[in-house]
Amino acid sequence: MDEFLNAATGFPAVIFGAALVVVVCFWLLVLAGAAGHDSFDGDLDTGPVGFGGVPVSVSISLLVVFAWFGSLTGTVLLRQSDTGSATRAVLAVAVLAGSLLLAWAAVRLLVHRFRRYFPAEPPPSRLDFVGSICTIRTGSVTAAFGQAEVVSRDGSTAIVQVRRAASFTSPSRLSGPGAEEAPLVMGGSGLLYAYDEDGEFFWVAPYDAALDPGPAG
Repeated sequence: MDEFLNAATGFPAVIFGAALVVVVCFWLLVLAGAAGHDSFDGDLDTGPVGFGGVPVSVSISLLVVFAWFGSLTGTVLLRQSDTGSATRAVLAVAVLAGSLLLAWAAVRLLVHRFRRYFPAEPPPSRLDFVGSICTIRTGSVTAAFGQAEVVSRDGSTAIVQVRRAASFTSPSRLSGPGAEEAPLVMGGSGLLYAYDEDGEFFWVAPYDAALDPGPAG
């Protein structure tokens, strides 16, 4: 037991050991419902290193576990050797790099075999903007021309083509009585209520937040 503890708290195993503690705490939070297993999917892209297709938390957790086990094994073997202190220090760095490289190869192999069991997220669609509130970015919106800025679910913004029906009848209670006469001018708000796939533009209606009664009870 003492040999195991000495190896676990020695270099380089201690580096991955600290990361392993973080990983364990994260999954405890996931089990408690305080965090989601896909919490980091929008912040990190693991595709370039061959881990794409599975949640980032899963691939990174496996990487840490394999690297810790490899570094621990290497540290134990290194402590049992009769090499000098200088040579041992060089070998410890080699164990650090080697365990990380072997862990990367192992995780990449597992991801390649099991990524089909993780449902892929559907690609973003312009239809996701239907029902969103936009800000008009052109002087006016007509049946032939208009642009607006809309915020997507991930917080990014996009400029979309919008059109206003020549004879508009409010499609929603959000527009309120008399909305068909309200102008759509630069800086004003509009409701994207439909998408025309042939013309690749959204039908937009005037929107007034003061007339929004909120969700129906």
